[in-house]
Amino acid sequence: MIVTNIEILPDKRIVEHLGLVQGSSVRAKHVGRDIMAGLKNIFGGELKGYTELLQESRTEAVDRMIEQAEAVGANAIHG
Repeated sequence: MIVTNIEILPDKRIVEHLGLVQGSSVRAKHVGRDIMAGLKNIFGGELKGYTELLQESRTEAVDRMIEQAEAVGANAIHG
C-alpha cells in the first residue's frame, strides 16, 4: 500500500477515486505517566511517556486507515 501526503505520485496514474478513508485511535493515560507529567510540569522537559503514547496512537490510526483502504480495494492513499 502506497501511503503519501503528496498530490502527484511520480510514475503513477489515478484511475479511480474510491472515497475517503480514515483511522482513529484513542488511548487512556497511565497513572505512572500522569505522576511523571506532573513532575515535568514543575521542572520542565519533554513528557516522554506522552510522546510514546502519541506515537503509538498515530501508528494505530494509520494502520486502521490502511485496513479501511484495503477493504474498499484501494492500492494507495494520497493527499
